[in-house]
Amino acid sequence: MTPLSSLDPANPFVQASDLPYGLPPFSRIREAHFLPAFRAGQAAQAAEIAALVADERPVSVATVLHPLEASGALLTRVSQVFFNLAAASMTDGLREIEDEVNPLLSAHHDAITMDAGLFAKISALYADRDAIADEETRRLLTRHYDEMVRAGAGLSSDDQARLREINTELAKLSATFREDLRSDANDLAVHVEDGARLEGLPEDAIAAAKSAAQGRGLRGYLLTLTLPSLQPALTTLKDRKLRQSLHLASVLRGRRDNVYDTRPTLTRQVALRAERAALLGYDSHAAYAVADRTAKDVDAVMKLLTGLAGPAVENARRDQAELTERLHADGFEGELQPWDWAYYAELVAQERFSRDSSGLRPYFELHSVLRNGIFAAAEGLYGLRFVRREDLTGYEEDVEIYEVFDAAGAGLGLVLTDWYTRDAKRGGAWMSSFRDQSRLLGQAPVIVINLNISRPPAGSPTLLTLDEVTTAFHEFGHVLHGLLSDVRYPKLSGTEVPEDFVEFPSQVNEMWAWQPELLRRYAVHHRTGEPLPATALDAVISAQSYGQGYATVELLAAALLDQAWHQRRATDPVIAPAEVDQFEQQVLAAHGLDLQAVPPRYGSTYFEHIFGGDYSAGYYSYLWSEVLDADTVEWFLAQGGLDRKAGEKFRSEVLSRGDSVDPMAAIQKVLGRPPRLEPLLERRGLLPTE
Repeated sequence: MTPLSSLDPANPFVQASDLPYGLPPFSRIREAHFLPAFRAGQAAQAAEIAALVADERPVSVATVLHPLEASGALLTRVSQVFFNLAAASMTDGLREIEDEVNPLLSAHHDAITMDAGLFAKISALYADRDAIADEETRRLLTRHYDEMVRAGAGLSSDDQARLREINTELAKLSATFREDLRSDANDLAVHVEDGARLEGLPEDAIAAAKSAAQGRGLRGYLLTLTLPSLQPALTTLKDRKLRQSLHLASVLRGRRDNVYDTRPTLTRQVALRAERAALLGYDSHAAYAVADRTAKDVDAVMKLLTGLAGPAVENARRDQAELTERLHADGFEGELQPWDWAYYAELVAQERFSRDSSGLRPYFELHSVLRNGIFAAAEGLYGLRFVRREDLTGYEEDVEIYEVFDAAGAGLGLVLTDWYTRDAKRGGAWMSSFRDQSRLLGQAPVIVINLNISRPPAGSPTLLTLDEVTTAFHEFGHVLHGLLSDVRYPKLSGTEVPEDFVEFPSQVNEMWAWQPELLRRYAVHHRTGEPLPATALDAVISAQSYGQGYATVELLAAALLDQAWHQRRATDPVIAPAEVDQFEQQVLAAHGLDLQAVPPRYGSTYFEHIFGGDYSAGYYSYLWSEVLDADTVEWFLAQGGLDRKAGEKFRSEVLSRGDSVDPMAAIQKVLGRPPRLEPLLERRGLLPTE
């Protein structure tokens, strides 16, 4: 009996979906379908790898790489659906499945990447790689070879056994961190019974808080927590004590000595990652991780981060002095606190740039931003057309599905949009895929974009903050990277690029949010249809550079915390959970980033990117990518801005290539030269002042 024949024919994962573009049949999928499909999928891929290894034909691309890339179709189908649902719509049942399946998947991955027979075939092919004329195929071969070496294929059997144990435990710990953080964030949401305390919040934000309270059976209002340290409501809440409560709730996540305490989980992860790196011949997990990225070594990462720290702190201290004066003018004594910064920075921005973030929100209605902004930019640059498919069903009632066509009218794939926050949804914003593009497999992409926007009451419009507008454009940059992929092999598809390059296209896409020609199209009042007044539009654009000291310091602090945790060696003393806070302070002080009023964007205990996700030792990627992004934005503007010819060049050289070419070489083809650091310094206000 084959693994597939053992699976109930009624299980929707047995066959590839017959819906357009292979969209998963969400209405037919039940939680009971996942575990059997996972088990059958693992068994099927194990059988496929065994057949590949047993194949006695001469080693070639056709006998090794093609069947390897095509293996695991069932496992891929069920994995992509399951983990997208676990992130967006977690249930107790899905949580139990995740707890069971994560270590199984880790062991399955290890079994393949440490398979001696497969490694022998890959190694033989790799030894003769110069005979392969096609660059994409050579890169695929190199990726597989490097991955197997880095996974321990060349280790002794004893070391491989220990490596499997480490990987299995790390998979469990990562899932535990995510779930504990989600639970603690829900538990720490700030309950407000007196509506008068919400003075300053926009009406729709107050309505969303009321709806959130009702959803939990509470009276009054509930301020739920977003993933970063800085909570959006701190920008406008007038009640200083409530701002303090909200900030403290944010930074207390995961460090309260309760059942959701993430410190034991994260310190164990740090120790295991260091041990794994040592087994594989690296000084640290950071050295292991960065070697597979465009930065190549830890020194290059630290040179960038530490080089920015001094100018960023100087910039932030200038702003802090000004904001402290405003605090004192309001009758408060003492130092500016972290719950004060955003509030007074917004007041200064209103005065200096005539910008009123709260007053601007009526001009940023979600679907106008989407259709007349995000979609319009994609049409202007790449000739794309988005058509709503109301006949197709998403995994939640309010998930919308769009079919995407190119300029010639050919269908490219589907985009699912999931905008609203839910208790069952993890924090933050992200792009993912239900299906990856691949010419080898004949697959078009099915992409999903997730945000965590507060849901307005029924019948009310969804109005976005300036940050939410930027985030939507950012995540749609990832969508375009996956959607416009045009590669042969799924392993090189879309966003499957080095981790410190993956943020580059998404950060470039942010530029279109604030281009005047596009702003005039999408920034219209949701009731009157009047465009954003010219003075307000100028204020939005002028204010983009304001506050970059704070933004850079909080980002650097998080990136350097990530590096500090992951540059630890296996021989270093293990950090106890009770020592986490002290470790954080020592790291920040060592780099001069211990500004009491500017907390890291993520504290260690709620740093989901590195302890619950795939960004360990990689959070520097945002700044690394921004170097490339800032220079590319200048290039786009020099070509005329929203220009189709420039868009096609960026699409053909970057967005369509995935990892089929060297990413840095792709950028140089666009720019015509190596990237420069100066545009980033200018954007963030870090150039020396005269």
